[in-house]
Amino acid sequence: MTGNPATLGLVLAGGQATRMGGGDKTLLKVGGETILSRTLSRISPHCKAIALNANGDPARFAAFGLPVVADSVADFAGPLAGILAGMDWAHANHPEIEWLASAPGDCPFLPRDLIPRLHKAARSAKTPLACAKSGEWRHPVAALWRVELREDLRKALTVEGLRKIEIWTERHGVALAEWPEQPVDHFFNTNKKEDLIKAEQIAVQFPGA
Repeated sequence: MTGNPATLGLVLAGGQATRMGGGDKTLLKVGGETILSRTLSRISPHCKAIALNANGDPARFAAFGLPVVADSVADFAGPLAGILAGMDWAHANHPEIEWLASAPGDCPFLPRDLIPRLHKAARSAKTPLACAKSGEWRHPVAALWRVELREDLRKALTVEGLRKIEIWTERHGVALAEWPEQPVDHFFNTNKKEDLIKAEQIAVQFPGA
């Protein structure tokens, strides 16, 4: 691990991939590797521990040898439920970890400096949260979260019924870490089959991306 504060890397792999026809987007291949493998290679060097957030049978991820943490809030409550599950797992298993870095499970070109730059943004802005931005777009699940906010997040999800990430993060203050969109948008995501085709083209054109 590099010189960042102790951080849990959490890959959000719990999406239902309805626009892909179902299944796990993280296990689709781009450039000969699963998106999950590509994501892990980018975040693992900067984390003290790694976990996956996914619902259903965890055995489908057994080859990766990582803990799989299911949502504790029912009915597919969205990414915030995954963040809360990761925070709870960190609190129970690694109480020394104060930060959680979340990574979307459908972005095959995440920047290799994602976590250090999120930490730098949070330090500079003195905020407990930071998220990535490329061009005009924020990427609220490519983000950094203080684990100590977990009870506030639990209340927002279970009492308020809150689902929109930006509403909750704005309450606490969220810093932005920015990347250019060119020549490759590191936060390009594979929501549809056409996106997967485009991702393959990007991987061929920019093999280091």
